[in-house]
Amino acid sequence: MNRRIQLAVIVVSYNVRDLLRRCLHSLMQAAGSGADSLDVQIIVVDNASSDGSAEMVTSEFPQVHLIASQENLGFTRANNLALQKLGFSTEEKRVEEKRVERKEKSAFPAPSSRSPFFLNAVPPQAKPDYVLLLNPDAEVTNDALPRLVNFLEQTPLAAACGAELRYSDGSFQHGAFRFPGLFQVLFDLFPPLGLPGGYRLLNSRLNGRYPATWWSRGEPFPVDFVLGAAMLVRGAAIDAVGGLDEGYWMYCEEMDWCRRFKRAGWSIYALPNARIIHHEAQSSRQRRWESQVHLWRSRFRFYAKYRNDFPPGTLAMIRLLVRAGMAWEARRLERRFAAGELDGLALAKALAALDAISHTEAF
Repeated sequence: MNRRIQLAVIVVSYNVRDLLRRCLHSLMQAAGSGADSLDVQIIVVDNASSDGSAEMVTSEFPQVHLIASQENLGFTRANNLALQKLGFSTEEKRVEEKRVERKEKSAFPAPSSRSPFFLNAVPPQAKPDYVLLLNPDAEVTNDALPRLVNFLEQTPLAAACGAELRYSDGSFQHGAFRFPGLFQVLFDLFPPLGLPGGYRLLNSRLNGRYPATWWSRGEPFPVDFVLGAAMLVRGAAIDAVGGLDEGYWMYCEEMDWCRRFKRAGWSIYALPNARIIHHEAQSSRQRRWESQVHLWRSRFRFYAKYRNDFPPGTLAMIRLLVRAGMAWEARRLERRFAAGELDGLALAKALAALDAISHTEAF
């Protein structure tokens, strides 16, 4: 009798009811009804939404296990809460960094011809074999789930893998990156689009991107980290390093997790053709400037936490670049205000956020 693989899908949601509904429908469609090898349960953590998201899940998706938080826990704490419900310890574990040369199976595993899924509203007693972090603004397509699971099944040294993300219009979206350095900060603050070859620079190795040809050839390839919008993680890897670092409210938590996995000797992969539609940043757009503050605080935390991995002087240069970038953005917004393109309240919110970013003391 074949082993039944346990997969838990965690969806953390905040005020995106309609997108959450589409996300859950896509999971149900992917799940199908002919289960023979994989048991799937879906956990939604609602971060105190005010748009009826929790009520919608309860009434329309009784198969889904709902955790309705009475406060907005942020992305990281909410995911850890679900991981704890699944039986994982989320306390970060210290591990000695391992630098080991390993050869792993690179062939793309073919998905089963049958739909190997079964939905279960009750959390299992045993920890799942795999956990998928999935954004509520994402939609699972075709055979993405079996491709992701089968790949980790056949690649035992991989801690996690990420899907090929597509925007709503079907165009390509970067879903895997190299760990950031000075150039990524520079390009983010001062996009080189007005320079000759600026677009190529934004999509180059200097900006942490992997070549488009690597995605188009359809074979899995090793990466530094994948986005948490659609990230499948091995349960044993979670046991090895612990859960997400709750020092990150949102943003950079998956980058930190992947850094810890790699330090512990695991590898991370991107999977072309395991496609998931990602409508991107629908929750964070509701509070644009607050989200920007969270983003930069998380980045500062990451750079400070791994300061020994960067060349001397890198953190000081990042601080100078960020302050210069915030000042440049403030002047741009003030010009828009003077031209009547921005009202006073919007300008005040933006300037307060830029000032908060400039004075963040994470270093």
